[in-house]
Amino acid sequence: MTKWGIIGCGRIAHRFMQGLHEVADTRLVSSWSRRPSTVNAFVEQYGGTACTSVDELLASDIDAVYIATLPDSHADYSIAALKAGKHVLCEKPATINLPELEQVLAVAKEHSLLFMEGMKPAFYPLYIRLKEHLELDPIGPAGYVRAGSSVADLSADHPNFSLELAGGGLMQIGIYEAFLAIDWLGDLQQVQAMGRFGSTGVDMFAIFQTLHSGGYSQLYSGFDLHGKGDALIAGPLGHITIHKNWWNPARATIDYLDGRTVELNEPFTAGGLNYEIAHFCDLIKAGKIESPIISHQLSKQMIDLIDKARTEIGLKFPSEK
Repeated sequence: MTKWGIIGCGRIAHRFMQGLHEVADTRLVSSWSRRPSTVNAFVEQYGGTACTSVDELLASDIDAVYIATLPDSHADYSIAALKAGKHVLCEKPATINLPELEQVLAVAKEHSLLFMEGMKPAFYPLYIRLKEHLELDPIGPAGYVRAGSSVADLSADHPNFSLELAGGGLMQIGIYEAFLAIDWLGDLQQVQAMGRFGSTGVDMFAIFQTLHSGGYSQLYSGFDLHGKGDALIAGPLGHITIHKNWWNPARATIDYLDGRTVELNEPFTAGGLNYEIAHFCDLIKAGKIESPIISHQLSKQMIDLIDKARTEIGLKFPSEK
């Protein structure tokens, strides 16, 4: 039995619980949120204990913590949980910048505990089946990735528009694109970016292109245009379209140079977080302190890409010196 505590009881925490209910031998024990009304309603719906502080949650009988807050607090909560002897699954992006992530990983290593960033697409059945299919029927080494999304229907008071909470398109959406580019193209070598800002100081739309050891990517993210949300991966023998929304992948089309077309359909269940939760719990049971899929090195590369894109457009958060 893996006993869980949750820090943050917003929308993504509800989706986490949807997934947790599908994973055997797991149980929610305790929850905490900065707003007491939120955590009380959460516990009324899902059970467990509503804690009045982070310290109370970390002192409870739990094995692992899911951090479901906004990025500004990820590092602090991760370090506190690790120092309390708890394994940590932290929502993406794992921290607001690379130096913060390196601090978190150093604490995880010191205490020999599992830390993993919740980068969900890698665990979806469609994504896994796509990789398996290409082993047998390849498009050759990927040399180009194009992906992005812009969501124009968020309410004006949405926390994604908060500079203090490390909001903005690059942090909330661009981190997914960073994963896709690095996963298919390898080590990052160069980033070029342009972006525009909204009244709150966050990036409302950004375009960024990257050079990797394996090729190029063109990516975008934003909150004031209505973007498509699919992804293209091209190789010398064909190209892949992961249909929208590619970060919750359920359908892909492979168009081969020889004229063949292959359709892959793998619907996901329970909101999709169940797959990364199951992987994380398996790692705990196996005594592992790092995921071979979302490795510490991959997490460092992803946030480094976003750091470089933010530097290019001039975006700095208040907590950064």
